[in-house]
Amino acid sequence: MSHLALLAGTPFAAFATPATAQGQVTVYCSILEEQCREGATIFEKATGIKVQMVRKSTGEVYAQVKAEATNPRGDVWWGGPGEPHLQAADEGLLDEYKSPRLAELHDWARRHAEQSKFRTAGIYLGALGIGYNLETLKSRKLAEPKCWADLLDPKFKDEVQVADPSSSGTAYVFLATTVQRLGEEKGFEFLKSLHRNISQYTKSGIAPVKATALGETAVGIAFMHDMLTQKLQGAPIGIVAPCEGTGYETGSVSVIKGGKNPEAARKFVDFTLSPEAQDINAKLKINSIPSNRNAKLSPDAPKFEEIKLIDYDTPRWGSPAERSRLLKKFDDEVKALPR
Repeated sequence: MSHLALLAGTPFAAFATPATAQGQVTVYCSILEEQCREGATIFEKATGIKVQMVRKSTGEVYAQVKAEATNPRGDVWWGGPGEPHLQAADEGLLDEYKSPRLAELHDWARRHAEQSKFRTAGIYLGALGIGYNLETLKSRKLAEPKCWADLLDPKFKDEVQVADPSSSGTAYVFLATTVQRLGEEKGFEFLKSLHRNISQYTKSGIAPVKATALGETAVGIAFMHDMLTQKLQGAPIGIVAPCEGTGYETGSVSVIKGGKNPEAARKFVDFTLSPEAQDINAKLKINSIPSNRNAKLSPDAPKFEEIKLIDYDTPRWGSPAERSRLLKKFDDEVKALPR
């Protein structure tokens, strides 16, 4: 039996030497670029399967998978919040796959797979929060924000960055969190008020993180673990879970329907659900919560039990109808406003 055939049920640590070349797999990657690279290296070494890795934001990958539906070029979609994955699943763009690794996952990750009829699976959890550059706030005499409402202060005009929810899964989680937290009418009133303080709606969810770390913006709205990575690398960043409560992402992985390398795609999904793949986060000091019970949890990771989380309804807000409606409403009623 080849190394490839053993992969789905055998821990990656068992592969002491590189395997013979066994084909290729094209992966659309919506996590951090360094995670994408590290994962590709480990997978190639263990299996001999060549990885063609394409790093794009979650919204960009969703749009690409949809555009390529009649002639898919990708095999796997790795990472990004669950809502776009669920929408793609409902639209028939993803294949059902029950990985043998599912038994190793936390309950929340298995529920995510079940809700999608096994067309996606959870690989990590990440809570949404506010990051701020301590030096920038001090130089501009701005108070550290503690709550979402603090970001509406006129003193923060042109000082806040968040991504565009049409292209960023991170920003869509923020949009859906706001609507669930306040109700749709008051939620959109909040977003319109916040719009006046937004300096830029970036293309990707990681861009506000990097801008905050560099002091290019005073405040960034992003996942707390991404901000924490920058802080641990020495950036002068403060991070807060907003006092009113916050939403979270269930990072996901999916097999793209009609991909040219379905067997290799399933092997790659098995890999992403393994401790070996999820331990990449701890190695790179990326502090999301891994879905595999045997994966290492970074001691610096945000403690979910200390964060006020809303009852985030991923299946509802990940449905095609709700997601499309909410994005259109945001474009029409918020993004189109002058600042």
